[in-house]
Amino acid sequence: MPLFKRIALALSLILVLPLGISLANPPRAEGMDGRGWRALPRHSAGLAPDPAAFAGTAIVQVYAAATYGWRGYFAVHPWIIFKRSGETAYTRYEVTGWGRGPTVRRNGAVADGLWFGAMPTVLAEHRGAGVDDMIDRIEAAIAGYPHADEYRSYPGPNSNTFIAHIGREVPALQLDMPANAIGKDWRPLGDPVGRAVSGTGWQASLYGLLGVTVGIEEGLEFNLLGLNFGIDLNRPALRLPLIGRLGFGNAVPTAEAAPNSAGPIPAESRP
Repeated sequence: MPLFKRIALALSLILVLPLGISLANPPRAEGMDGRGWRALPRHSAGLAPDPAAFAGTAIVQVYAAATYGWRGYFAVHPWIIFKRSGETAYTRYEVTGWGRGPTVRRNGAVADGLWFGAMPTVLAEHRGAGVDDMIDRIEAAIAGYPHADEYRSYPGPNSNTFIAHIGREVPALQLDMPANAIGKDWRPLGDPVGRAVSGTGWQASLYGLLGVTVGIEEGLEFNLLGLNFGIDLNRPALRLPLIGRLGFGNAVPTAEAAPNSAGPIPAESRP
């Protein structure tokens, strides 16, 4: 078989594999009842530590969930939450493309809520010593986000571009966004080279449509028309479009018992 045909076959298989897995595990939505997206649940997923029980602990978490409708097969929507030590409620930031004014939204939903029926996953989490200072840097990155008045779902800037910006500005987050976070690699044409999202490597990207990323957290990842393919050797996994990651998951701290707490707080009682 000629080399060109072998390469074409390999690329086809790489695309078909994640598509088959994604279709077999649809990213849909708890509570879909025909009333449309506004009726889909956005209650707590029970993933955020109870802020009152952990009042003395500074906490940062980054989430991602499948986007609504057919786009959920291809992309995720991310957001970040945090609380300083001494606070008893989380602050949530994200970018959305609807509504008027700046696209950056503050406290527009429950901190760890389902994203229109889709269960979120934790991409990064930090607690305790040093996290108050990290939150200062996160807030500075949010304030300095250069695309607060722009939004394009494809190829960006979008919600993934926003969270990727925070990751680059705050390398201590060690944020490794999944391959199906379309928009994370968007860069202006005048700034095609810079830090990888995790801050542990480098990236070259033309408008988020063609590029390559090399980093300790990301491994080696190629971007073609917003579809990302790669391999993570840090925590062995394939990085694939549609499904994000196939292999070992990212290391995220497990929940710990709250000081003087009799047990976990029910999710429905959380803010």
